Amino acid sequence: MKPSDLSNADRLIMELGHAGRNAFIYIDEDRNADRPVTLNTYRPAGYAPDRPVVIVQHGVLRNGDDYRDFWIPAADKHKLLIVAPTFTNDVWPGVQSYNNGLVYTAMGNPRHVDGWAYALPARIVADMVEAELIDGRNAYLFGHSAGGQFVHRLMSSQPHAPWKAVSVGNPGWYTLPTMDRKFPEGLGEVGLTEQHLERLLAYPMTILAGDKDIETSGEHLPSDPPAVAQGPHRYARAHNYLEAGRAEAQRRGIACNWTLQSVPGIGHDGRAMSAVCASLWFEGKMPDAEAMAALASGHAA
Repeated sequence: MKPSDLSNADRLIMELGHAGRNAFIYIDEDRNADRPVTLNTYRPAGYAPDRPVVIVQHGVLRNGDDYRDFWIPAADKHKLLIVAPTFTNDVWPGVQSYNNGLVYTAMGNPRHVDGWAYALPARIVADMVEAELIDGRNAYLFGHSAGGQFVHRLMSSQPHAPWKAVSVGNPGWYTLPTMDRKFPEGLGEVGLTEQHLERLLAYPMTILAGDKDIETSGEHLPSDPPAVAQGPHRYARAHNYLEAGRAEAQRRGIACNWTLQSVPGIGHDGRAMSAVCASLWFEGKMPDAEAMAALASGHAA
């Protein structure tokens, strides 16, 4: 049998059945069969299906291999399976395909929500459950920078069932929790409902914000008017998003269960934010002062 004849579950069994790094093609056979993603993975020695899997969404550089590697120290320590779906720019070009989820057709019409790029991580999790590589009870989702944009928009539009915990780190800007503005500025005019919005507000999502992520210009900092209206830099925009969520929840008479965790001494650094997220999830606390100082001395986009 050729690899192309294998089901996704069979291919996952073949590729993830051994320890170490790997990279292989995954195809969403439902609505994006012509747009494969590359899964950059790491399985530590001693991993078992009842251990957590962390889905990691890369930044604007489309460097899922780097983001997988950022998580390897935590994977080895806590026996985590790391899967970084990588949306290459040749197949998923520009911010519209990745950050903004391929929500619109080439003619500018909204696609069905099940076909948005944001649907893929949960499908990958479902196929790993079918392959018995994970038990499905311990799936975590993290995105940094453009990946943080991807993840909070995923949580705005997709079912939350697969996720035990979700964190976004240092997004350049946010889709605001309102139906009054068109996507991606808000959640309006693309087929989302009030239920999507209320489900988003209810989820205990963590917003990780480096307090040194305060550049006010730069190649990758969104600078169009809707983004600038959210604040001068990423750190301010994170606080603006939380306040927008709280205000919308208060208006509706419901709770906003989000948490903003300020990360001292850290700027726009995917490696450091990955380590902080891993510590919060799997050790229940921020890294200690010595570890934070070591993280602050490095840099990774």
